[in-house]
Amino acid sequence: MKILEQIKKYRFELRHLTVLLAILIAFQVILSFIHKASLQKLLEGTQEWYQKDSAERIANFTSTSFELLYETVKSSSNLSDDEVRKVTQAFDIIFSQQLLETNVKEICILVSRNNKVYAIDDGKVLLHYLNNDSNAIPPPQKPHTEAIELYQKIRNKLLNKEEEQSIGQDKQTLNIFVPFVPRGEYRGAVYMKDTPDFSFITKEIISNYDQTTVIYLSLILLGLLAMYYISSFTVMERDDTQKLLYEEHQRHLKDQINHEKESLFTKRIYHTHHKAEKIMGFIKEDIRLLCEKNIEEVRYRVTKYSNFVSRVIYDMKWFDPPIHTIRGSIFNTDINSVIKFIVQNIFQRISNAEDQYKINMNLDKNMPAVDINEFVAWEIIEPLIQNSIEHSSVENLVVEIQTLYKPMLNQSKIIISDNGVGIRPDLLETGSSGVKRIFQENISTKTFEERNHGYGCYLAYIVAKLRCGWDLDAENIPNGGCRFIITIHHTESVKNDLQ
Repeated sequence: MKILEQIKKYRFELRHLTVLLAILIAFQVILSFIHKASLQKLLEGTQEWYQKDSAERIANFTSTSFELLYETVKSSSNLSDDEVRKVTQAFDIIFSQQLLETNVKEICILVSRNNKVYAIDDGKVLLHYLNNDSNAIPPPQKPHTEAIELYQKIRNKLLNKEEEQSIGQDKQTLNIFVPFVPRGEYRGAVYMKDTPDFSFITKEIISNYDQTTVIYLSLILLGLLAMYYISSFTVMERDDTQKLLYEEHQRHLKDQINHEKESLFTKRIYHTHHKAEKIMGFIKEDIRLLCEKNIEEVRYRVTKYSNFVSRVIYDMKWFDPPIHTIRGSIFNTDINSVIKFIVQNIFQRISNAEDQYKINMNLDKNMPAVDINEFVAWEIIEPLIQNSIEHSSVENLVVEIQTLYKPMLNQSKIIISDNGVGIRPDLLETGSSGVKRIFQENISTKTFEERNHGYGCYLAYIVAKLRCGWDLDAENIPNGGCRFIITIHHTESVKNDLQ
């Protein structure tokens, strides 16, 4: 049942069935070819073994016939002319009888005399040789040059082992040498050239196997095609139903995504609204304190404040602002100046700031300008400083802001660290999207119920990573506290300008 439930999880489309059908047919054809090749190899091996065994048996039988016949013959001095004629005729019959076999192409007896090999294929010559009646051996009826050459190569082996030897000439032809030992004395070897052919049996078996295979594959193919035909209609009907369901589900998802975008946009507006409110309070205070002595200072601050508020209002108009309003060659922002303004005119302007925290700045003078709108950089840096202040949970909080330029790597770093309690370990874990939880939406360390919180680090990460192309990371400091690290990757043109 568990296996069936697992199978039901997977959907089989029409293309899956087509591929499955093709694979089954291909596997069956390949299997048939492999089986046929194995069967043919087995039959050929069996045929070769049987051919060799059959040829050796005939040669052995011939040699034994010559030896047994010679055992019945008396010495030449006691043989009458009639007996000589009968024995000679018997030897000739053995020679000729073997040549009547379809597979036997050549037969003779190879002997040695005076270190020379002779071939005997005549009964009279063989009898005279066996009785030592003549030192000269007349030439044979047919030349046995090949047999003589092969015998010279294996004569010592035959003499020492007295075992038959077979030499294959090709797949069909065998040259067989059987020791000729009449009355227990080695006198030479019976040679037989045999070409046994049983390929007709192999061809018949393979032919029958091919017919069976064709019928078998045809039946399987018809069955698979029938299954494919039925399944295709079932799958097509299911796909039509699923298509309607998917279209309805797609419309529902679009509505849901649009609703979530609107909800997120509303929350972002609510989040930035508080910042705009605080900045407007600073503007009102500057206007109240405006006098002839501080007019230039107030004008500078109010201009910055107003531009930031304008940026906030502009962001309220767009869910995804155009890229040219964020980065481009028209911007030439000094990060150090942005950090100084934020620290001096926002965080240190609060009346009780000195009692709550202290902010130290260690800014690298060699820090190059960036092609990012300064108020976009403000949107990244300000929430991170605010996060260090709000979540430190310690007295005598010290926030360190450091900028560092590394010309060899062609990159700059902005490091915001504090001596607070640090970030909870679970917030530093990487989620399924590859982003640490502290930079994810609606993630906050606040313990009380409050709507629209958990957007500071999230918006800073979105703006830095997706809009500016900067890297933003967070980590705990071993001695206590945490740090946010912004890595800015400069272009080659910036490096060349500095050089």
